[in-house]
Amino acid sequence: MILRERLLAAGGLAGLFLSDHRSKKDLAGIVSGERDAAATAALAGRRVLLAVGGQMAAARAMIALDGLAARLALVPPKLAPEHIARIASDSEAEICVTDAEGLPPDTLPGLPRIDAAEAFRAGSETSRETEWALATSGTTGAPKLVAHTLEGLAGGINTAAAPEPGTVWSTFYDIRRYGGLQVFLRAMLGPSSLVLSDAGEPVRDYLVRVGAAGVTHILGTPSHWRLALMSAALDRLSPRYVRLSGEIADQNILDALRDAFPEARIAHAYASTEGGVGFTVEDGQEGFPAALIGTRSGIEITVREDSLFVRSGRTGRRYLGAAPEALIAGDGFIDTGDLVERRGERYHFLGRRSGVINVGGAKVQPEEVETVINVFPGVSMSRVRARPNPILGAVVEAQVVLRADAGTDQAALKKAIIAHCRPRLAGHKVPASVKFVDTLPITSGGKLVRRGA
Repeated sequence: MILRERLLAAGGLAGLFLSDHRSKKDLAGIVSGERDAAATAALAGRRVLLAVGGQMAAARAMIALDGLAARLALVPPKLAPEHIARIASDSEAEICVTDAEGLPPDTLPGLPRIDAAEAFRAGSETSRETEWALATSGTTGAPKLVAHTLEGLAGGINTAAAPEPGTVWSTFYDIRRYGGLQVFLRAMLGPSSLVLSDAGEPVRDYLVRVGAAGVTHILGTPSHWRLALMSAALDRLSPRYVRLSGEIADQNILDALRDAFPEARIAHAYASTEGGVGFTVEDGQEGFPAALIGTRSGIEITVREDSLFVRSGRTGRRYLGAAPEALIAGDGFIDTGDLVERRGERYHFLGRRSGVINVGGAKVQPEEVETVINVFPGVSMSRVRARPNPILGAVVEAQVVLRADAGTDQAALKKAIIAHCRPRLAGHKVPASVKFVDTLPITSGGKLVRRGA
C-alpha cells in the first residue's frame, strides 16, 4: 500500500497538520485533494528528482509521488550544484520536481522540469512500488545514493501501534535525510501531526516554534541537542519523548537531556542511510547492551574485527550510479564502518573507521577524545581532528566551544582541559593543543564537519 493510501485508510486525520516556519496545512486536505491528470501523466512511471526549497513542499511531493513515480530521488538542502548533478546522474532522473527555491540557476539545464505545485496534484488510481533514493549524510565529500523501498524504510516503525493521544512529532533533521525521513514516516503512518524544521532557521526560533505547536516527540543528532542545550529557549519544550541518532550519544549529552527533560523518555538510536534502523536504547546509558548482538525481530547484528555489521529487510538495496561499489556482501550483511568496543556487558561506539587519526603509527578515534573533553566543566561541545606534525605525521588538536559560565582565563582553561585528558586517555590521544571557538561547523545532516572548515 502506498503512502497516500495508508493515510486515507488510517482515518482519524481530523485536526492533524503539517507545519513549517511559514504555514500550517491540514493533513486531510493534503491527502484527499483533487488530482490533476496532466501532472499524473507527466510523472507516472518516471524516475523523478525531487529538488524543492522547503520541507513542506518536499512532504507534499513525497505523499503525491509515492506509488506514482518509478524512482524518487531526494535532494537534501544546501548541496553544492555539482552534488545535485551527481544525484541526478546516479538516479538516472528523467524529470525534476522543483520550485522557485529549489534548483540553483543554470543547474541541470537539460533535465525537464515540473512545478512542485502541479506535482502535489498528481496521483493515479493504480499504484506501483516506488524506489526511494536517499543521499548519504556523511561529514565530507560527495554523497552516495542508496536505493530503498518504502517497506524497508518503515521496517523499524511499529505501524500496528496507535500513537499516544495528542502526539505531535518534530525533528531538527531535514526529512530528505534518512533520519528526518524516519520521523516523517512515523508521523504519516501513525498518523500524527508533524512540525518541520528549516535549514536557515536559528535554533532559538525553532525551539520557540515547536514549543508553541505542542511538540511531544522530537529528534536530532547529539550536535543538534548540544546547540539546543545552549539556547535560552530550551525551556519552551515539554516533550514526552526525546531521541538522538546520527552521531555517538555520549554519557554527557544523555545526562544533560535527562536533567533538562526529567519527565521525558530519552532514547538514542543506531541507524544509517545504508543499514537502516538497527536498534534503540532507552536505559539512559551510552553504548548498547551486548545482548543486542545476534538475531531478533527480523534483524541480525554482529561484530567483525571491531566493526558493526547489520543484515535485515530495513537495509538499502544497493548504491546507485554508473559504477557503484557493492553495498551488501555476499552473506547479506552491510559493513557499517562504525567501530565498537566491548566493555563488560556493553558495547561502546568508538567512531568511524574512516575518521581514524594516525599519530606516529598509533590510532586515535576523534569521538573518543571528544567524549572525554565534553565532560569537562564549562565545555559545551568539541571537535577533535588531526594537525600535521613533521615528526609524527599528525598530532591531536581539539577545538572547543565553551559555555557562558566557563570563566575568562582561557590560558588556564586550556591547561586544565589537557590535564583533565591525561589520566583518561593514552598519551598519543591527549590533545597537543586546544583552541577555543565560538561555534563548530555542522553539516546539513546535523553532524559535526570532520574535515575542511
